[in-house]
Amino acid sequence: MPIDDDLAVELIGRTDHGRVATSMRAMPLLASARHVVVDGRVLLRMHRGWGYHRACAGNVVAYGTDNLGSARPGESLWSVQIVGRCETVEPTAAHRELFGPPPRLVDGEPFDPVYLGIEPQFSTVHSLDDGLERQFQHVL
Repeated sequence: MPIDDDLAVELIGRTDHGRVATSMRAMPLLASARHVVVDGRVLLRMHRGWGYHRACAGNVVAYGTDNLGSARPGESLWSVQIVGRCETVEPTAAHRELFGPPPRLVDGEPFDPVYLGIEPQFSTVHSLDDGLERQFQHVL
């Protein structure tokens, strides 16, 4: 199946959470994040207390999600990853609303949000059957 950035971003928009991958002090880092898609850009909300946003901001990151644990019977299984430069952003009130209510606590500490944006530079989409090609012909 041809890889299309629009398809990748559309699939990301069908989930709420994913994983951002980068490096921190020369060590691999994989952290969960809440995300929304706005105008083809992926916005992330993470807990500032982890400090992971400092490793992401200003660097190239990979961000991925999938439906492997949430697909309904008969629905195609897929995973998607985008790669792009990540920057700290200040979302509008409308964009914050898209994220929904934040968690009250993270690892026992009050949640302190930080927002990042990723402009996809390239993407990969994997499907376990040809169902994605049939389902997303309008995007491909």
